[in-house]
Amino acid sequence: MGKVLVTGGAGFIGSHTVNKLLDKGYDVRVLDAFIEQVHGDSPRQLPEQVEVIKGDIRDREAVNKALEGVEYVYHLAAEVGVGQSMYEIYRYIDGNTRGVAVLLEALVEKREQIKKLVVASSMSIYGEGAYECPNCGSVLASPRSTKQMSNLDWEVHCPNCSAELEAIPTSETKTLEPSSVYAVNKQDHEQYSLIVGKAYDIPTVALRYFNIYGPGQALSNPYTGAIAIFSSRLLNNQSPLIFEDGLQSRDFTNVADVAQANILAMEKDEANYQAINIGTGIATPIKNLIPILAEGLNVSIEPEIVNKFREGDIRHCVADISKARNLLGYEPEVSLTDGINELINWLKQQEATDSVEKATQELTAKGLVK
Repeated sequence: MGKVLVTGGAGFIGSHTVNKLLDKGYDVRVLDAFIEQVHGDSPRQLPEQVEVIKGDIRDREAVNKALEGVEYVYHLAAEVGVGQSMYEIYRYIDGNTRGVAVLLEALVEKREQIKKLVVASSMSIYGEGAYECPNCGSVLASPRSTKQMSNLDWEVHCPNCSAELEAIPTSETKTLEPSSVYAVNKQDHEQYSLIVGKAYDIPTVALRYFNIYGPGQALSNPYTGAIAIFSSRLLNNQSPLIFEDGLQSRDFTNVADVAQANILAMEKDEANYQAINIGTGIATPIKNLIPILAEGLNVSIEPEIVNKFREGDIRHCVADISKARNLLGYEPEVSLTDGINELINWLKQQEATDSVEKATQELTAKGLVK
């Protein structure tokens, strides 16, 4: 079947992808730095048949070792955290942008053996999603101003007539307007990989993941996804904190569907040298998640809607997945209801360190919460 390297393979998305690869008979190697913020004090144990190399993606020697005999590469290793990236700027640029540069140089040297590179991109590179104006039709939404949001006016308005815009599915053709250092990192990952892959005939696919959730999330990392952060608060009998009014919407995508997309991107050639959205196409207001999680965890806790906003946050973004369907044969299989129920069953067996208030205080001290 071939040998596969998964950078960041001990992480959330990585471990699910590794299990999927093993199920299909691939020989799997993992390169992971086991960063404490992501993995905690007790990193997850991968199946014994997986070869694990502990090393940093910026370490050329470790990368060269990890690539020995490899035909397929998933680049999932990254510093993750939109808010944190806005004040630990050097850390994120060094870890993410230099990391992909080291990997790509190593891949170029071994290009004769590499059959596919799949790189993790992100919906964050879009900034705001796609919108339609009732008067002007499709428009490119401008980022909401500090003045607007200070007046608790949360929705996005038409740049032409000021009418409130309606969010529509975001396709890969939308102009990229990343609004955080992390988002720019992901744009770097994607564009560097596609450009280098095309130049050296290394088939490459960039997958723009939307908001991923599921068993195995890093519950103690206060910079991870909304569902994990809410769950951590509830497990510690604390009110989940909701910025703005809680009606901002996201495309919550189960990690099993992301792992499915990863395999399809490796095994199919139709999407080579392209960027592809991986989501569900369904928008969910984030405040709707709290009562479902609270009920499932048997806690009676209401969220705290703080009516503040974080610099770089967007209002709405939901995936147009027609390209993934057409080129990869991708179809999301896990409904949000089923996925949340599975997550709740897993959460009941977990403990989480609640660092949300500390992280919020850090963001506030840096002037990033207003």
